[in-house]
Amino acid sequence: MKKIFCLTCILFVYVYVVAQNSDSTHKIMFYNVENLFHPSDDSLTADDDFTPTGSYHWTYKKYYLKISMVGKVIVAAGMGDPPWLVGLAEIENEQVVRDLCFRSPLKKYGYRYVHYDSPDRRGVDVALLYRDSCVQVLRSRKVPVAFPFDTVARNRDMLYAVVRFPSGDSLHVFINHWTSRYGGYAATVPKRNHYAKVLRRCVDSLMDENPYAKILITGDFNDYANDESMLFHLRAKEFGPYLPRDTLYNLMLPLTRQSRYGSHKHEDFWGCLDQFVVSDAWLTATSGVRQVGEAQVFDAEFLLVEDEKYGGKKNYRTFLGPRYIGGFADHLPVYVRFRDGDVAEEDP
Repeated sequence: MKKIFCLTCILFVYVYVVAQNSDSTHKIMFYNVENLFHPSDDSLTADDDFTPTGSYHWTYKKYYLKISMVGKVIVAAGMGDPPWLVGLAEIENEQVVRDLCFRSPLKKYGYRYVHYDSPDRRGVDVALLYRDSCVQVLRSRKVPVAFPFDTVARNRDMLYAVVRFPSGDSLHVFINHWTSRYGGYAATVPKRNHYAKVLRRCVDSLMDENPYAKILITGDFNDYANDESMLFHLRAKEFGPYLPRDTLYNLMLPLTRQSRYGSHKHEDFWGCLDQFVVSDAWLTATSGVRQVGEAQVFDAEFLLVEDEKYGGKKNYRTFLGPRYIGGFADHLPVYVRFRDGDVAEEDP
C-alpha cells in the first residue's frame, strides 16, 4: 500500500513539474512545513519530542523522507520553474534548511538560504530560500519581537531581506510566523496584535525613506485577513481606489468570501492563516518586479486526503496529534506570480 501511495505521489509531482508556464511569470511562495525538526537533540531548546527516543519517535529515516517530500512540493508548485523565493515556517535550525537546499529535489535548482536562530522555546524559526541564479540577496537581518506585557516569553523573530532581481529592481521581504492560537484565541490576541505593530513600524520606516518601496510580507500569521491584527494593527486592506500610497494590501482578503477554500483546515473550516501582504508600489507597478494576477493556494491533489469526519478534503499532514501519518504538512503552500523587467503589454 505504501509503495502504491509513493508511486502516486511521484506521478502527481511529475505532472506538475512538466507543466510549463505559458506566460513567462515566476512565483514567490510561502510554506509552513509543520514541525520540520532535525532528529538530533539540541540541549538549548525543548525539542526532545522530535528525537528518535522522543514521544514523536522522530527518526532520521522519517526526517529525510520529509526533507524529500517538502522539496518535491516546492518544485511541483513551480510547474517547471520552481519559485524564485520561498518563505518557510516551522523549521528548527540551519541544518534543516541546508538539507532542504542540498539533500532534496531542490539541489538541482541552486537554492541558497537566509536563516537566523530565534529565541523560540522549541527552537522553531522562519527562513528564506532563494535561487541564486535568479536573484541576489543584498542584505538581511532578524527582527526580534518582545512582548512588554509578557517579558519571559521567547518569541519567534521575523526575517527581513532585500532581494535584487535581474532588472535591477529590489523587493523588501518579511517572513513571519506569529504566535499560535494554542492556549485560546482570546488569550493570544494581544500577542499577534503586537507582532502586527512591530511589523507596521518596520514598514513605516521603509516608506518614510522611500514611499515607492516595493514590499512583500508573507508568513503564517495565525490570524485571518479580517482579524484585528491584520486589519487594524498592520492596516492591511483590500485593494481599492483613492487609498493613500502607504496603504498595505492583503491579497487574501478577497479569498475570505470563498467558502471551503484556504491553506489550512480546522475541523470543517478552510481559511488562509498563510497570507501575502504587499505595498502599493509592488501591486501597481508596470515595470521592474511586479505582481501578476491574484494570490493562490497550491492545493494539488497529492497534498490532500479524504476528511472522513467533516467531509471533503483535508491537509495530508505529517502528524495527527502524536501519531505519525507520513504526509506533507498541516498547511498548504500559498504563492503569488510576478514578472520582472520592462512594461509588458500582457500585464493585466
